[in-house]
Amino acid sequence: MGRSAALHPVYFLTIVMQIVVNGENTAVSEGITLTELVGSLQLAGQRLAIELNGDIVPRSRWPEVHLSGGDRAEIVRAIGGG
Repeated sequence: MGRSAALHPVYFLTIVMQIVVNGENTAVSEGITLTELVGSLQLAGQRLAIELNGDIVPRSRWPEVHLSGGDRAEIVRAIGGG
């Protein structure tokens, strides 16, 4: 009879970095995009504007903008009314 292969656990390492979101220190995965940040904050699908390090980032660029440690993001939600 042949030897059975031993199963070894696989570990994934997630590197975490600190950014500031609306004035609060926030831990996120390294390299997260603005789109992923919005999703992690459960804001996907809402009307938002994001300022990153003092510059407004168009929504069309959110998927390609990767955050770095120490970045400062201000997320503003548009609220309609009359």
